[in-house]
Amino acid sequence: MSASLIYDLAPIGAIVTWSDGTPRPPERHRRKLAAWENRNSKGRLIRKQGKRGIGNACLSPDFTLHEGDFGRNGVITIRIHKTFSLDSSLTFKVIERPQLGHIRVFDRAGDNAELVHLAASRQAAEDWLTQHGYPDAVLEEVTADEVAADHVEGRAAA
Repeated sequence: MSASLIYDLAPIGAIVTWSDGTPRPPERHRRKLAAWENRNSKGRLIRKQGKRGIGNACLSPDFTLHEGDFGRNGVITIRIHKTFSLDSSLTFKVIERPQLGHIRVFDRAGDNAELVHLAASRQAAEDWLTQHGYPDAVLEEVTADEVAADHVEGRAAA
């Protein structure tokens, strides 16, 4: 699947893999393996941004995946996000979609909102919010219409 199809079809909260199609190098080649892992991994789709302008520059649409967190003792110190433009040469695949009834927690309302948590229920989302404190958070439920559209349009395991 191309980057533009991920942008058009994948729902926020989906787990997406990306690959450059090259074989994984052996563990003993640490630098080659690190470079390969940078071009072949997976993450949760947390944001889609349309075309926008900054000054005289015009930025093309893109999407952002949350690859992982680093920290200790329950404190996250570094978040790894990867942003891909729609002209990326990598191959993408949706391996998991948000389930019916899950609640997406966005950091704010609007087009530039970013998914900060995906909860199994509204109560779990509200509990998470009390611990993590996003004052402008917006909760959005994964609806039956959204899940049904994926199946009708043939996107069940795209």
